[in-house]
Amino acid sequence: MTAPTISLCMIVKNEEQFIEQCLKSVNDFVQEIIIVDTGSTDETINICEKYKASIYSFKWTNNFADARNFGLSKASGDWILWLDADEELEAGNEQMIIESISKTNAAMLLMPIINYYGETFPVKKQQAYLYYQPRLFRNHIGVKFYNQIHETPMLSNKNEVTESIESLKAPIHHYGYIEEITKQKNKSQRNLQTLLIEYEQPNHSPWIEYHLASEYYRKKEYNTAFLYINEAILGFLYQGLKPPALLYRLKYGMLIEMNSFDGAWPAIEKAILLYPDYVDLHFMKGLILYQKEQYSDALASFEKCLELGEGHTEYLILRGSGSFKATEYKHLCLKKINSTKKNN
Repeated sequence: MTAPTISLCMIVKNEEQFIEQCLKSVNDFVQEIIIVDTGSTDETINICEKYKASIYSFKWTNNFADARNFGLSKASGDWILWLDADEELEAGNEQMIIESISKTNAAMLLMPIINYYGETFPVKKQQAYLYYQPRLFRNHIGVKFYNQIHETPMLSNKNEVTESIESLKAPIHHYGYIEEITKQKNKSQRNLQTLLIEYEQPNHSPWIEYHLASEYYRKKEYNTAFLYINEAILGFLYQGLKPPALLYRLKYGMLIEMNSFDGAWPAIEKAILLYPDYVDLHFMKGLILYQKEQYSDALASFEKCLELGEGHTEYLILRGSGSFKATEYKHLCLKKINSTKKNN
């Protein structure tokens, strides 16, 4: 039985800094490379040609989903892998991926995205968030990208998606949120312009407010970000939906950044009731209690973090929240508790 074929689909514009490292990471593993170029003026196209990519020009419509879907229409493989130019597939997992798509009945496979943060390169492995996204899916079954920005692949019948998704432990490393890159590309301004246009549309998704909050949070404009994150939470509640865990993670992350520990406590307990297995919420609870000098309660939170670990595929997880960061704070709590006992 022949192995299923894979088409890599990408949209690019002026990506000469990263594109080669991305293509090199999948070149021996995919059978087809589809590049949708939205107006590169640097060496991007020449680099793609070296990898025998099929390159298509696409007039930018200010809509990422449109460009992605155009790329899908050109792909002939059994499966689609989609990446951004500032990402690379971790080496050594190629055979496991091929075996997985050969055996699975799933329509989509989630893959762990390691999003690095920090000011400059080289990246620090400990400064990262982990989040699973649908990055591999079957071709020719009606999967399309939706949303003008922060586009997501979905089956037209959304009920089928929840029943036909599996996860695959083949990490993708993402470097696009390192500050020197976001400033160089003016990503934040571009994203804000697109999101604010969508925000004006009637009946838009509350995810728009979430993404606006994220952009203002990255710009350290916390008061504006806080208004949008509360709007996002209300938007889901008005629709009769439980607000996704990501929203609470961002909200309490902001309050901690603003040193608003009284504003965060005890309200974070309600978020934990909704998502009791979300390690980041327990870690933030521990940070809040530590700052409030409630060291025994903080210790219990960090021990809970170590119990939960970082292996959950449904959540955005800060690297260390269920391991080394929680351990560090556990030791700090014990020191404080022991110091208090000695002084008494």
